[in-house]
Amino acid sequence: MSSTVPRLAVVAAGAMGSAVAKRLTSAGCTVYTNLDGRSEATRKRAQDAGMIDLSIDELVLKSNWILSILPPKDALSFAEKIQEVAAKHENALSSPRTFVDCNAVNPETVKRIAALFAGKSIAFVDAGIIGGPPEGDRDPTFYASAEDVRILDGFTALSEYGLKISPLKGEGVGIGDASALKMSYAGITKGTTGLYTAMMLAAHASSPATADALMRVLQMSQPVLMDRLVKTVPPMLPKAYRWIGEMEEIADFVGGSEGDVYRGLAKVYERIEQSIAGDQEDVATLKNFVEKAKKLR
Repeated sequence: MSSTVPRLAVVAAGAMGSAVAKRLTSAGCTVYTNLDGRSEATRKRAQDAGMIDLSIDELVLKSNWILSILPPKDALSFAEKIQEVAAKHENALSSPRTFVDCNAVNPETVKRIAALFAGKSIAFVDAGIIGGPPEGDRDPTFYASAEDVRILDGFTALSEYGLKISPLKGEGVGIGDASALKMSYAGITKGTTGLYTAMMLAAHASSPATADALMRVLQMSQPVLMDRLVKTVPPMLPKAYRWIGEMEEIADFVGGSEGDVYRGLAKVYERIEQSIAGDQEDVATLKNFVEKAKKLR
């Protein structure tokens, strides 16, 4: 490890952010966050991860690296807040600082965020996280790109502290490419989960017998697809609210009428979010389908 242990801010302390922070604190790093307006569950996650709650001003002043790990809809406004604070304290920011956007946003969004920091006292890295929260021997990969290779190499060096970071380098690579990779990957993985969900609900709406028949024919003719459905739909349910914005970002990334596919999938995830908050009928239908499917395997 390098002689100077980095001080990082990770916002927010959600499932991913707190797990990333835990990796860093376990490696000896100091990790800050901001818990203004956060729930007791979030505060407990932050405490368990060893995160230190600071105001946004203190967080900017004390951190070498600021990792933004938020729902897509909050990515731009948080970056704007950080830049406003940095401008206010510009004379006090003597050491280098870097803002790392790790959110599921499309390349045009991340370029707008990067533009906030252009020519300012804070450098910028575009990062896309692929994989679930760190747990045990499992780590997600931070795919990263930047205009300045030195800044990118500096971020990659955080691999010494428990993060798995893969820099994107090569001709033409820069800000937006890590996000494009994230969009492409999530468009396939989370997109197919949304497709499974839509068809399970549509079959059941026709009749429960139709859903049962769909289950049997999938197991008979597409066992690999059925296996993925069983594995991916249940863990999606509590995350559906986050995936709405992600599908909308992917829609803008794809562009044109083809992007409407993902706007439709955003509606699917919105339906699941509403079911969880409401009568839970759709959620029960999906869970029942999966439990029956498991017995056929």
